[in-house]
Amino acid sequence: MKLDINKVINDMLAGIKGTVADSWDEVKAATEQFMQRRKERLLLIAELRITGELTEEKFKSRLNDEKLLLEAELNALAVITKAIAQRAANTAIDILEQAVKTAISIG
Repeated sequence: MKLDINKVINDMLAGIKGTVADSWDEVKAATEQFMQRRKERLLLIAELRITGELTEEKFKSRLNDEKLLLEAELNALAVITKAIAQRAANTAIDILEQAVKTAISIG
């Protein structure tokens, strides 16, 4: 059986989208890039298992490695998102603080 890696990756992305739901817009680009960068590796792992050159145990081990890499990628996004959220909140509060100071000095 020939594996259509592009379909598999699209299905993987759809699965990730369903899992992250409301955060999809934030992780979409990075997740798609990760999948494209890993596409050849994922295809190789799949083909080696399909042809029997990779045992089930080694296949699962390689998949776990890929899972950990993707998890690290998504965790890195969470850090970036938190930093962006902190900057946005600081900016909003600074603007409110400045508006209050201005109102006090005018009043």
